[in-house]
Amino acid sequence: MTNMLEVGEISSTAEMLPIVETFHSVQGEGAWAGTNAFFIRLALCDVGCPWCDTKISWSDKRHPRRTIEDLANGAAACHPRFVVITGGEPLMHDLNPLTQALRAKGLRIHLETSGSHPLSGEFDWITLSPKIFKPPLPGIYPLVNELKLVVANTTDFQWAEQQSALTTELADRYLQPEWGSHASQQQIFDYILQHPQWRMSLQTHKLLGVR
Repeated sequence: MTNMLEVGEISSTAEMLPIVETFHSVQGEGAWAGTNAFFIRLALCDVGCPWCDTKISWSDKRHPRRTIEDLANGAAACHPRFVVITGGEPLMHDLNPLTQALRAKGLRIHLETSGSHPLSGEFDWITLSPKIFKPPLPGIYPLVNELKLVVANTTDFQWAEQQSALTTELADRYLQPEWGSHASQQQIFDYILQHPQWRMSLQTHKLLGVR
């Protein structure tokens, strides 16, 4: 838990943001898998998932700050189908300036969040990936386009159903295996055969060996 204590308070800097990385690739997960996307990964997270594959993003002290203008220009130059704002937990920052700048470039904007902080910014698609360690705030559920839960063990299915019950019926519902866990893959496969409202999400970017 030491790393979590380093994250500090929610960022109040509007014109610059701490960036772990930006990259142009395809969306690897969920409803938009295989689609041309530009990713902006923000630093800072206080959720602390033990199986997190981007723990480097938990602290904002190790990453350079970049201007909103620089981020928007970089995204637009790649001509993506959409921009994904992810983290870390991106809602620990005020995302209004960033989404306004991206929108001014004519870009579609997607958000990947745990929903554990108040929503800021304007989005075309919101993927909620709720974590039992720090549950979402109630206001996010009506806005969710895609619900995606990582399954590490069988107890996660109960959590998934609880989250599904709070989410609009129009939202896509995905269960995603913990990466490298053959057991969770099989558990999800068997569960979906009995619960057809769910789909399986695979991290296809990892299978392809790309970012």
